[in-house]
Amino acid sequence: MDWQALYVSLKLATVTSLSLFPIGMALAYWLNRTQFKGRYFVEALLTLPLVLPPTVLGYFLLVSMDSQHVLGGFFAQLTGQQLAFSFTGLWLASIIYSLPFAVQPILRAMEQVPDNLREAAWCSGISRWKTFLRIEMPLIWPGIMTAWILSFCHTLGEFGVVLMIGGNIAGETRTLSIAIYDSVIAFEHQQATVMSLILLGISVVTVTLVYSLNRLKYRVVR
Repeated sequence: MDWQALYVSLKLATVTSLSLFPIGMALAYWLNRTQFKGRYFVEALLTLPLVLPPTVLGYFLLVSMDSQHVLGGFFAQLTGQQLAFSFTGLWLASIIYSLPFAVQPILRAMEQVPDNLREAAWCSGISRWKTFLRIEMPLIWPGIMTAWILSFCHTLGEFGVVLMIGGNIAGETRTLSIAIYDSVIAFEHQQATVMSLILLGISVVTVTLVYSLNRLKYRVVR
């Protein structure tokens, strides 16, 4: 069992899911409240990592993180280090490829909140900010929890983008999915089985929680 790889995976998944919380909330709120012709195009762009092959997404991210390009060059000038093949680069890539899992559940939950509920609160003299915190947040929190769980577990098990951006640096970018691949290549099937069962167990718990939260969400809205 590669405990160091498990630690890197849990650290990456935790940091990524926590970072995606405010990003997902802001984007979902903006998409829910904004009506313009390009809304569906923006939502399609945010959903693109779901259908784009991980190696393709990883390649474009790897190119953008090169020191000769804007993102990689800016990071190199700021820190004196390269962004690709580092934990920071892996974290930024994880935010991008897990973004749909953070935005979509929250957006769907916000769309279930009736408009007349917000309007009634506004007519009662409650500000928009207080309406969101006191009325909408209790209704959409199952969607928020679903977004956090999905983004956490998707990051935990990602392979293609992690390999393209992070490589296989022990203690830095070597995650559990990479360790499983290495174990299979080295014919260490017992170790690969143990690590695979860990990810399988996490996935089963995740799917169970998501279905439970979705059922609770519909009960709350009704």
